[in-house]
Amino acid sequence: MSVREQIEREIRQRGPMPFSRYMQICLYDPAHGYYSHNAEQFGKAGDFYTSSDVHAVFGRLLARQFDEIWQALDRPPQIEILELGPGRGLFARDVLDWSNKKFPGFYAALTYTLQESSPALQAKLRDSLRDHIGTGRTRVPEERPSLAQRFSAGEGGKDDQVPEGRPSGPSRTLTPETPLIVFANEFFDALPVEILSTHGKLHIALENNRLCETWLPPLAEEMEFLDRYSVHPEPGERIEVPILTQNWIQQIAHAIPSGVLLMIDYGYTRNQQLAGRHRGTLMAFRQHSASPDPYQAPGEQDLTAHVNFTALAAACAQSGMQVEKLRTQSQFLMGLGEKNQFADAFEDCRIPQERAKVALQLKHLVTPVGMGENFQVLIASRAIAPVKMTSLSGLSFGN
Repeated sequence: MSVREQIEREIRQRGPMPFSRYMQICLYDPAHGYYSHNAEQFGKAGDFYTSSDVHAVFGRLLARQFDEIWQALDRPPQIEILELGPGRGLFARDVLDWSNKKFPGFYAALTYTLQESSPALQAKLRDSLRDHIGTGRTRVPEERPSLAQRFSAGEGGKDDQVPEGRPSGPSRTLTPETPLIVFANEFFDALPVEILSTHGKLHIALENNRLCETWLPPLAEEMEFLDRYSVHPEPGERIEVPILTQNWIQQIAHAIPSGVLLMIDYGYTRNQQLAGRHRGTLMAFRQHSASPDPYQAPGEQDLTAHVNFTALAAACAQSGMQVEKLRTQSQFLMGLGEKNQFADAFEDCRIPQERAKVALQLKHLVTPVGMGENFQVLIASRAIAPVKMTSLSGLSFGN
């Protein structure tokens, strides 16, 4: 059964479907969801690419940052990195290879866990990271349960079920008291969102056997989210409400006994919304082309919404974490590379042409015309002295 057929069947059985449920099926259906049925959507030949696809220096610089965090934690004998949504594992491989080469003490203490719900991507991870898995440094646990299974079937079901959207939490592989670094690069932008307008909360219905939009009353917690962290939609506007993302971040914060959450994504603050920006960010991506139409190819296109950093920072602070000032990816990477003039990028270059190529790739990661200003970096910590946090290289640029 195709994604569209599954959506239509569920609407016939249960009535209009919240947009978050539609987005969840499109992206995470275990059989035919966008992230589930194949592992070829990543990279320049796929539908989109991330910083790790540009050059290994992204992982190398983050390895340097992770080593500094380990030192700020007084070099514990064990530390776990939990990467959420690791894709093909390029970033993990770069971090592990560079740590093994440059930071042997940190590497000896490290267990790198990759939390991935797609069976196809799990298989690819186990293949691409075979050597590090063999040494015991890397683990790819089976998701429990998958993101898709963590949703109910939708609102208005036989038992009037409401999708609770409560994740089971991060899938750690070491003991709960072990220091933890949670890393998420372009993870939260792909979690399902609700959409509100002046008409109410967006639902998907069927009319003459065709999908159509309808609006029903929103839940109280969705209106409260707008009051606290976002803006209320003006006529003609649509505003995303990422309740599931808030639940995820709360679970992550509580799972860190000591350590750091480091997330990179494209997003906005409430102040930017109040200034008239980022008011409606849902987009569909297919073969590097963007479209505002989320209904064009269910299950065959990526669906994303920008991240509300004001809400995420508040959730971390409410969970007792120390939240650092938001940085751009440009500021963060410049801080990491400034001390040694980005030697991590150029170490493998043997001829001038190779150095010129790497310089262009680095420029794409760092400069405003590339990815540098489009992505924001949120860092929150627990049980690390503030003076040690502010001394991290990634937080040093411009200070």
